[in-house]
Amino acid sequence: MAMGERPPLALISPEASGRIAVAEALTNLAGVAVADIKDVKLSANWMAAANVDDAALYDTVKTVARDFCKPLGLSIPVGKDSLSMQSRWSEDGVDHTMTAPLSLVVTAFTAVTDIRKTVTPQLVNSPDSVLLMVDLGKSKNRLGASVFAQVHGQVGSSAPDVDDVPEFKAFIVAMQELINQQLVLACHDRSDGGALVAIAEMCFAGHCGAEISLSSGENGIAGALFSEEIGLVLQVSRANKDQVASVFSKHAVAHLLSEIGVVTDDLTLTVSVGDQKVLQKSVIELKRAWWETSYQMQRHRDNPVCAEQEFAVVCDASDRGISPELTFDPSDNPAALLTTRPRIAILREQGVNGHVEMAAAFDKAGFESIDVHMSDIISGRTTLDSFAGLAACGGFSYGDVLGAGGGWANSILYNARARDQFELFFSRHDVIALGVCNGCQMFSHLRNLIPGAAHWPEFVRNKSEQFEARFSTVEVQSSQSILFNGMEGSKIPVALAHGEGQVKFTDDSSKRVVSEIAGVTLRYVDNNGSVTENYPHNPNGSVAGMTGLCSDDGRFNIMMPHPERVFRSVQNSYRPDNWPAVGPWLRMFRNARHWVSQA
Repeated sequence: MAMGERPPLALISPEASGRIAVAEALTNLAGVAVADIKDVKLSANWMAAANVDDAALYDTVKTVARDFCKPLGLSIPVGKDSLSMQSRWSEDGVDHTMTAPLSLVVTAFTAVTDIRKTVTPQLVNSPDSVLLMVDLGKSKNRLGASVFAQVHGQVGSSAPDVDDVPEFKAFIVAMQELINQQLVLACHDRSDGGALVAIAEMCFAGHCGAEISLSSGENGIAGALFSEEIGLVLQVSRANKDQVASVFSKHAVAHLLSEIGVVTDDLTLTVSVGDQKVLQKSVIELKRAWWETSYQMQRHRDNPVCAEQEFAVVCDASDRGISPELTFDPSDNPAALLTTRPRIAILREQGVNGHVEMAAAFDKAGFESIDVHMSDIISGRTTLDSFAGLAACGGFSYGDVLGAGGGWANSILYNARARDQFELFFSRHDVIALGVCNGCQMFSHLRNLIPGAAHWPEFVRNKSEQFEARFSTVEVQSSQSILFNGMEGSKIPVALAHGEGQVKFTDDSSKRVVSEIAGVTLRYVDNNGSVTENYPHNPNGSVAGMTGLCSDDGRFNIMMPHPERVFRSVQNSYRPDNWPAVGPWLRMFRNARHWVSQA
């Protein structure tokens, strides 16, 4: 999915604003493999002030649907509108009116044919590569309603636009050929902030520098740096440059392509326009300025201490970034020779949404995953006595309005049939259980029913005061857990998404017991591999980085992160190039399958 929107342009040309919104959504999809542009579907969200922008709205809808999307082969099967984008009020006897510009927000969505071919804005720090500009604005460099114009208190009179629809379509087709042939190393659109911002953001992502030379075109230096015409910055290997040019020539869009620079490893961005050097700045200094607005908003809105800690990390030139360290080979499979498939209950409740990936992970490890809803247990349609394991999944049980997993736990504790089922299950010695996210929170409320889990903490609101959806690194601890056998000492990135993940012990004795019995399985670590309580590497502020625990005998485990979402390497938003197709977290599920075979 990708989005496109440019409401300020409607102050100059509503039709151009609509075309650019669609084009931006498509250029934001340019880095993924799509079978055909016709497979892309659009959702159009229109906003306007009734009786003010009626004619402009009609003209823009007609232009977008008939003159732009139809020639591209695109359909808009869904959308919505709001025609109340004007406010009127009186203050001190004076009538006021505020009208928002006509707006179109486009969401483009499509199936990806091969996610392994996806290209991101992250530059590869390689001296054997070049940076190319794809300029669909053809050096017009129109600055109307750009960020550059806005910070100078202006709107302008000349709006960026898509002037040649067939040419734009040919460009999209050419990009898909490049992506499918894996000829592109990095890709980023320039339609939010201009070429300078796009290149700087690529440097931020790659933690590297660049030397850039842009042609001035119309509107001089400002136009070259800040025009938000439709276009892309590409990184390609030097060896593939001619082949890239050949693909663009094949589709009659070679004139859009030009070489603009190279990547450097000195964390400096140097930019020239024509013969004039206009910028030579530290990438870290630029990143600090780029992040400043978000930091100030975060400092006032959220926990200011967390905001300060994140800003310090962002501006740390020595930060290594995500740096996985594995003490095992992910390809090793302790359950490789097992042929039977024991049943595991994939448990969910109202609002839970992580059950499909949990079922997939256990299925891949050799279990038979069975969908079990709490209503099945409460009604008596399903019992737990035929299952070798139980996995309570994450999501938003009861919308999280009853506390972190509390509503789900109460549906068990205050229902005799459900409570009896869970007590009987946990009393068995041949079963395992895993609680992730909401399931982790729910199990913590059931700790008095779970043998060897009395020391488990509760999970309360994140110290940041925000829902955290991140890709954080955890260190696997030496523990009794049957899930992490052979994984001890590994530092592995993992997906997480929760608003209440901070551990809270009922008393100091419980905290001591956790350490004494090696009950902690996972701790958050920073990019240097050190256990941390600092944000954002520790996203919830848990003491000593704790985010996973097990029962005394290691059979029952709880954790806030979501390993089931990243058990394949390709599912990770970042991964080293040398990882096999099997992700490190699959080992955890295979360990479970191996233990069940020995039970």
